[in-house]
Amino acid sequence: MVSYRHLLDLAEQAAGRAAGFIRAAHRPAAEAWDRKARNDFATEVDREAERLIAEVLLAGAPGSRVMGEELGTTGTMGATGTTAATGAGVTWIVDPLDGTTNFLHGYPAYAVSVAAAVGDTLVAGVVVDVVRNLTYRATAGDGAWCDGRPLRVSTISEPALALMGTGFPFKAPASGRIDEYLRQFRAVLHETSGIRRAGSAALDLAHVAEGRLDGFWEIGLAPWDVAAGVVLVCEAGGLVTDFAGAPLGLEAGDVVAGPPGMHAWLLDVVAKVGAESGRGERGRRG
Repeated sequence: MVSYRHLLDLAEQAAGRAAGFIRAAHRPAAEAWDRKARNDFATEVDREAERLIAEVLLAGAPGSRVMGEELGTTGTMGATGTTAATGAGVTWIVDPLDGTTNFLHGYPAYAVSVAAAVGDTLVAGVVVDVVRNLTYRATAGDGAWCDGRPLRVSTISEPALALMGTGFPFKAPASGRIDEYLRQFRAVLHETSGIRRAGSAALDLAHVAEGRLDGFWEIGLAPWDVAAGVVLVCEAGGLVTDFAGAPLGLEAGDVVAGPPGMHAWLLDVVAKVGAESGRGERGRRG
């Protein structure tokens, strides 16, 4: 049997190592930023942080593999997908610096995110708030914690009292849905007490798990953006789904998160806007 606690401890060790490196790193000058795509940057800091993470994970769980934003997939599952060290095929889903643009500008909201999946099931997740030096961690069936403090999602159930988190669809192909997103934003803003956009989905989900945010939604996220946060929110008593209400797997995509009641309300709002957008697009094509 694979030990989820062992995977969690490895994830925390790896994420802490990367966070320490990032905290001590100098922010590179703009001419050293690599543009992966429009509005999507990477630097040697991202790549070295991911290398440090992979080194810890692959040493601690030989035969596992690391799926990361900067380096692709490293490690091997073995011929049968199992290893003696872990007892089952393990995939690590890693974002070495979630909020790279914030980091590059010195805006204090960026994180390291490391999650573990056994087969297709997320079983452990760690998010380290680099600037505040906080470690959020969770394992399937064992709850969510921040530096020894148990986490629970918000108890607010009235949208008019709720504070929502979001992310802008600034990367292609999600950027092609900006009109849909703006309609969602308008609908949510009209019904709630406010909306925040910090620029790090991993931290947003950690804050949902902590009860600081009463819900969160974003269009077109990658697995490494949300994997660890999904474990945190679910273990803190919340829900994380796509816009159709299906639980998120390793593929990620469109995301809605929150306590059960607020999740249902937010899902209804963004799904209705999406349906209306689809009807409008079909009408224009017709």
